[in-house]
Amino acid sequence: MKNIAIVIDSLTGGGAERVMISLATELVCQGHNLTILSLSNRCDYAIPDGIKVCYLFDHKASKVDRFWQINTSVIKLEAWFAEYQLQSSAFDLILSNLDRSNNLLARSNISSVYYIIHNSVEEELKRQKKLGPFAYWYLLNAKKNLSDENLISVSKGIEREVTEGGIIQPKTIRTIYNPFDIEDILQKSLIGNSSIPTEPYIIHVGRLAKQKRHDILFSALALITTDVKLVLLCNKPDKALKLAEKYGVAKRLILPGFQANPYNWIKRAEALVLSSDYEGLPTVLLEALAVNTKVVSTDCPHGPDEILTGPLSDFLVARRDPKALAEAIDKVLKSDLKLSEADILSKVPASEIAQQYLNLAD
Repeated sequence: MKNIAIVIDSLTGGGAERVMISLATELVCQGHNLTILSLSNRCDYAIPDGIKVCYLFDHKASKVDRFWQINTSVIKLEAWFAEYQLQSSAFDLILSNLDRSNNLLARSNISSVYYIIHNSVEEELKRQKKLGPFAYWYLLNAKKNLSDENLISVSKGIEREVTEGGIIQPKTIRTIYNPFDIEDILQKSLIGNSSIPTEPYIIHVGRLAKQKRHDILFSALALITTDVKLVLLCNKPDKALKLAEKYGVAKRLILPGFQANPYNWIKRAEALVLSSDYEGLPTVLLEALAVNTKVVSTDCPHGPDEILTGPLSDFLVARRDPKALAEAIDKVLKSDLKLSEADILSKVPASEIAQQYLNLAD
């Protein structure tokens, strides 16, 4: 039995958060001790039984790694681990996720840490540069802090980017795909929900962030010829509606907000659409394939081209091209694909992915 900690910025709605909860759930099912340490005291998810959740700060912890506060935050983090070890035992493995957690752990005296990279480093930096020199400097240093550390990438594309780039010089790096409990996804997809529309719809699942390119999505929606609505499962539906008004598609939106169980919404959709500028290994594409829902995605770095292979690659389109995205949506709605045979599904069972993480502790 292993004693494992997952450290993450928060447990609010997001892909990395869901992935880590899935991994934690599988590890607990296999009989291991699992603690999630969230820097923020925010949590949007129902945490399964057996997973211990602790919050390092009693607020949203958005600036705990800034230069004027980081030393105090690191001391608090080290104290938490020291206290835990006194009450229980040392952790065999610590998995760090997202920039604030990475920044604190990289500055600490805590060992046995692996840092998981969930997104394209280069694309994140390009986006951050538009926000000004200070924002760019902060993120660049956050990435450089991962040099000489043990890294896990969630896709082979990210591993290549890090290895071939000059930003991070890792001690080690390997790819471990995100875990999926396909049986659990299938069961949750069958749960009834009277809020789910009976009329045809396509679906997009993801927070309202520039990376996700809702502007491209709405532009494409205006161009598709098939008469379908668009369901958005996102964290800021009011802002999404205002943006949709600019593209003349507000009346075609259905905005139920964040859903703890998105799988029944995805299963009932005619297709799932991903319009992102960049990703790591887009969870929603795999979830859609698992419940036999067709998908269209931008061929963004990284992950979609590792998921949509063979006949599914016909529904990869250039990013930032609304016309190509609209044409692919119209095409996929008329297609007849055997999605359950997607090669990627055989590579991501939660039990196998959990074992790959456990091997790190040996």
